Amino acid sequence: MSRETLYIGTYTRPILFGTGEILHGKGKGIYIYEMDTDTGELIPVAVEEGIDNPSFLAISTGKDYLYAVNELKEFEGSECGSVSSFAIEKTRRLKFLNKKPTGGQDPCHVCVDRTARYVIVSNFMTGSVAVFDTAEDGSLGTCTSFIQHKGGSVNKARQAGPHAHSAVFSPDGRYLYVPDLGLDKVVAYRLTDDGRLEELTEASYTCEPGFGPRYCEFHPSLPICYLIGELSSEVAVLAWDNKWGSFRDIQKVSTLPTGYSCNNICADLHVSKNGSFLLASNRGHDSIARYAVDSHTGKLKFLGHVPSGGNTPRNFTFSPDNRFVLVGNQDSDCVSVFTFNDKNGEMNQVQNYPVPTPVCVKFL
Repeated sequence: MSRETLYIGTYTRPILFGTGEILHGKGKGIYIYEMDTDTGELIPVAVEEGIDNPSFLAISTGKDYLYAVNELKEFEGSECGSVSSFAIEKTRRLKFLNKKPTGGQDPCHVCVDRTARYVIVSNFMTGSVAVFDTAEDGSLGTCTSFIQHKGGSVNKARQAGPHAHSAVFSPDGRYLYVPDLGLDKVVAYRLTDDGRLEELTEASYTCEPGFGPRYCEFHPSLPICYLIGELSSEVAVLAWDNKWGSFRDIQKVSTLPTGYSCNNICADLHVSKNGSFLLASNRGHDSIARYAVDSHTGKLKFLGHVPSGGNTPRNFTFSPDNRFVLVGNQDSDCVSVFTFNDKNGEMNQVQNYPVPTPVCVKFL
């Protein structure tokens, strides 16, 4: 039997979402599990307690360090959240290194560049992006760049101001794309060698009004990027020009069944490791939408829905061997494990595991 280490970020404190809903976090911190790669069983290892709202996690390319946002509106008397750094020890436990204010409220996403020199944080509520350099021991250093987005879009309840939701590097590492839900825009940047963000206006992508871009992911081998619209419940398929960094519309597909009229907002999408399938999570419909990916064009063919195993599926992930999908169901306090067939895209639920208000699921 072989095992893979899994880290789960949770909400530990009350948080006011952009939807107006107040969620009362029940988690105790970052949960560590081992997954049996034969059966998909999750075996508890530990809980790193005392971490405030570690809702999203990122792991360095060398798998030595873990970074967690602290999704807060106030930190040390300032109107902002924070980001924490941890060393990943041989036991897979986390050793706290340090914490830095992010300069904006409700940081909801963190990523690390391929050199592990810089950590990028997206502040959702106030719509800004912060870059931090890292020390040799993986701890966070100075804030080398801070960009405040400005503007809004057509949905007055959700898009009255900017809401940076994630930051994603292009496959070659030359570009950084920030989907901003409030602006209906994916803002393109270049990260300089000294950690500054330079906006690339001509490479930025403007969505249809009300789309609400949340997160994007590149195909593993095609020059294609997939962008999920939280507000419109759609996936946009975009051709990516790796010379200029720009995007071109190819296709747009709904994540919902025909005729579905109840409330829904999307959360996450991921491409299978073999590039043959794409999954997207629906909150409201509480499902995972499944699509086949055309191996030449990158276009999507809808395959069907699978119930997510609980209420309000947030982040999900493929296992490293592509044989399982793990879904964090925030409002059902569980992580659901599914088998995944990477030949036909079929998913079957194996088991639910109790994890309080899970948000982010990351394999080491």
